[in-house]
Amino acid sequence: MPYYVYILSSRSRNLYTGVTNNLTRRVAEHRQGLIPGFTSRYRIHRLVYYEPYRSIRSAIEREKQIKGWLRAKKVALIEKHNPTWDDLAADWFAIPGGKNKTRADSSLRSE
Repeated sequence: MPYYVYILSSRSRNLYTGVTNNLTRRVAEHRQGLIPGFTSRYRIHRLVYYEPYRSIRSAIEREKQIKGWLRAKKVALIEKHNPTWDDLAADWFAIPGGKNKTRADSSLRSE
């Protein structure tokens, strides 16, 4: 079973790092506001980065490592793999006939 470490972002670039064994389900839960607290309060639901792992132990270790980093290092990790901060899950939950905005406004780019 794969496990994932993931980073979500709000439009204003607040970040959240988590771990899950079902990335699609977890992102959907964040988007629907089913996870109370920080992510629902600040509307943090854009998937901007993720890494797969074979063991939960490795995934949790990596999650803790990333959570311990300064913001600048997290931003560098995201921008190395996703320089335009695209929502990597934008097409996972497409609304028929609707428009999906997949890019963050460049004016929101952090310093």
